Amino acid sequence: MQRIKDAHVERLVEQIGEHYRSNISNRFLRPLLLQLPVDKNTLDLMEIITEKIESFNNQGFHLDELYRQIAACARFADIARNGMPSLKNRLNADPKSPDKILRDMAANNFASNLKVFTDLLNELYITLVDLDKHNAGKNKPVFSQIPELANIDRLLAGSH
Repeated sequence: MQRIKDAHVERLVEQIGEHYRSNISNRFLRPLLLQLPVDKNTLDLMEIITEKIESFNNQGFHLDELYRQIAACARFADIARNGMPSLKNRLNADPKSPDKILRDMAANNFASNLKVFTDLLNELYITLVDLDKHNAGKNKPVFSQIPELANIDRLLAGSH
């Protein structure tokens, strides 16, 4: 399968992982995010793109796997976006916590941080599609052969 070794792609994947770890799956939100109805396969694919960037730096990314990881993150974002009101209520349940201000900031900024996450994913997706089309020549590009990408625009934009 085709590998992508591109500095811009690598930088975007690093940004996605850093943003996800710092602003979405942080110590305040992670316990609540694990309660969302997200299947194990989606979580596993998300973990690869958000946590394990080092393993790809030397050899590049498998294009089909990267597309599937983006699709998994988009599914997660859609589920998280729809579960946001209950997340916020559960996060604000303990008013006496010593970290109340930080917890409130995490809750109040969750929607905008999720938007930044999906914007980064979308930028990565568009970059990959451009590279994919260019590299495909007369063959079918890889993205057109992956069913999980059929509604990727809707999932990343948050529209139903």
